[in-house]
Amino acid sequence: MEKKIPNFKVGDTVRVHFKYFEGDTEKHGVFEGVVLAIRGKNESKTFTVRKISYGVGVERIFPLYSPLITKIEIKKRTKVRRAKLYYLRERKSLKLKRERAITKEELEKEEKKEPAEVKSEETKEES
Repeated sequence: MEKKIPNFKVGDTVRVHFKYFEGDTEKHGVFEGVVLAIRGKNESKTFTVRKISYGVGVERIFPLYSPLITKIEIKKRTKVRRAKLYYLRERKSLKLKRERAITKEELEKEEKKEPAEVKSEETKEES
């Protein structure tokens, strides 16, 4: 029996259903993310999927013809102009760095405002 594999490409968002073993029990997991790369030929073909989990990027490489993969669903199709989307690794971190930089600036502004507010409260108490 041949497993039916959908025709997905780099850039597509996929959900990979897979089996894994914890001790003697067999469990099922789902990994949803963007396909960054597809490499190899025939039986040794693999694909890399990347997702963001709690603000941290997680990548996983799946063998396409693995018996542990039960199903692959395509959630979203995307047209890309690259064969490998490794630049997405840096792009997410740059976005986070920009957000962190903004928050640092806001913290510095708040620190400068706090002493002035404390002085005004002290003068009100004296009155």
